[in-house]
Amino acid sequence: MSGGNAIRGTRVGAGPMGESERGESAPRRRVSYWCANGHESRPSFALDAEEPEHWDCPRCGFPAGRNEQSPPAPPRNEPYKTHLAYVKERRSDADGEAILQEALAKLRKQREGDF
Repeated sequence: MSGGNAIRGTRVGAGPMGESERGESAPRRRVSYWCANGHESRPSFALDAEEPEHWDCPRCGFPAGRNEQSPPAPPRNEPYKTHLAYVKERRSDADGEAILQEALAKLRKQREGDF
């Protein structure tokens, strides 16, 4: 015996109502898009709607285009860079050595004043 709600498992809009209740759907057309992995996706658009040039592939997430022979290239992901990696891009080893020696000299001078 189940105790509970009689409308359990139903959702708004579900039921025997058909096109007459919701109105007729717009005439549609399917457009093929291909990604770099060769997946084809076929979303449907209203006849009077403008089709986008690119579409995200639902299987792999890569961008897909309408030309099967020349799909868009997958995006290039840049690896995470540490603060040190950014510093090394801006400074040479000689610059780093000079900055280190300057900082050490400053610390030594401070320590001499403390004693």
